[in-house]
Amino acid sequence: MSGKRKRVVLTIKDKLDIIKKLEDGGSSKQLAVVYGIGETTVRDIRKNKEKLITYASSSDSSSLLAKRKSMKPSMYEELDRAMLEWFNQQRARGRPVSGPLCARRAEFFFYALGMDGDFNPSAGWLTRFKQRHSICDLSARGGQRPRVDSAALGAFCAHLRDFLARENLQPEQVYNADETGLFWRCPPRARAGPPGDRVTVLCCANATGLHKLRLCVVGRAHRPRAFQAADTANLPVSYFSQKGAWMDLSIFRQWFDKIFVPQVREHLRARGLQEKAVLLLDNSPAHPNENVLRSDDGQIFAKYLPPSVAALAQPSGQGVMAAVKRNYRTGLLRSNLEEGNDLKSFWKKLTLLDALYELAVAWSAVKPATISRAWKKILPAPEGREGSDPGVDETPGAAALVTILQHTKGLEHMPAESIEKWLEVDSTEPGYEVLTDSDIIRRAQGQTDESSENEEDDAELIPERPVDHAAALQWTERLLEYLEQQGDMVLPDRLVIRKLRATIRNKQKMVDARP
Repeated sequence: MSGKRKRVVLTIKDKLDIIKKLEDGGSSKQLAVVYGIGETTVRDIRKNKEKLITYASSSDSSSLLAKRKSMKPSMYEELDRAMLEWFNQQRARGRPVSGPLCARRAEFFFYALGMDGDFNPSAGWLTRFKQRHSICDLSARGGQRPRVDSAALGAFCAHLRDFLARENLQPEQVYNADETGLFWRCPPRARAGPPGDRVTVLCCANATGLHKLRLCVVGRAHRPRAFQAADTANLPVSYFSQKGAWMDLSIFRQWFDKIFVPQVREHLRARGLQEKAVLLLDNSPAHPNENVLRSDDGQIFAKYLPPSVAALAQPSGQGVMAAVKRNYRTGLLRSNLEEGNDLKSFWKKLTLLDALYELAVAWSAVKPATISRAWKKILPAPEGREGSDPGVDETPGAAALVTILQHTKGLEHMPAESIEKWLEVDSTEPGYEVLTDSDIIRRAQGQTDESSENEEDDAELIPERPVDHAAALQWTERLLEYLEQQGDMVLPDRLVIRKLRATIRNKQKMVDARP
């Protein structure tokens, strides 16, 4: 007769490991055997996946997660949620956080939430708050105001060099990612765009500039109207949706696991390098903790820049994202000029799908030299590339747009200063949602702007209508007939369409040949 199974209490880290293995196809039965627990426990862990990931994302310490065995809630759960939201935002913005400040804010939120009882934000309460959320140090990841701190930068550069040497990482294996807001349908002379025309764009590349990952774009609608004939898997960017078009912890983690890790592995394998890399990040509230940003084998992982360093020298902020936005808006003006539209109708007809393709072109136009130059404050120039950068920025400036504008009706006399303001209209637009105290209180109470979300869904979501091969072939034939009748169409254009027609015909034959 077999003995009774010994009771096993898993740590938070164990539970996260189980979630990871389940996502990778592991079976509940096998994991139950490996960890010495029941299958019911494995299913419960799967059910609590989002709670566990959210909890781990707000933790400061892997070692504490390896010890802590429960997510014991606070007596005042709404207050706890409000304080954690406030604390993460303060830390992300690099504002100093102290025990007395936490006590004052806790007292404020307690009364603002309309809670009953006597609440004393004592040292004991603060200790328990830190323990519940695995916060080692209030100042960690954000104890200083972002400022130009050359001493801190020098110290970090020395630390980074030692770290890369210790981990045996080359510049090709060092990445940076950051997000920014973009008003994709903001015409010249406009100060900003409406919230519905705003998306978040995440750029990611390595220190050599030779590996630029596909842009990640977060929009409001799950499937916008413009996507009705497009397969989202074939978009030129990685598209996610969030009701406010903000990057958040869940989307960032999906991007890291499903896009960043596989693409980095593929690149390093092609370069003959060890499949090991580090992703340097700033302290945005949308970035999960290092504990959850790690590949299964631990070889691809995240590391946070000190706030004072991120404010001064984060590579993406050294002209890279600005170059993408400038290229994007210049490309839109060129497209308008080529199509011969008046500017008002062009902007009205512009769809999110058009914008995504233009964004992809804008990102591809950013040269490796621009990206590698952006790293010079924290990393020396990669070996063998010191002389490759002539020091000339290829990004189009206001002066370079004058020629285009001279041929654009209504903008012929737009001054260079106004052009520059338009190009930088969203230069300080964050990629994450900045919450006011009122927002924090509503979120802590579980209130959301449902009307806004439903309105967006009603306006944008429509059923997908796939185009079959026969219809595509018919349209291609008609397009070829049109091109053959035009005396000014060059041969390469017609050859491209003919090749496309042949591809569609082959696909149609494969369908017809099926039993």
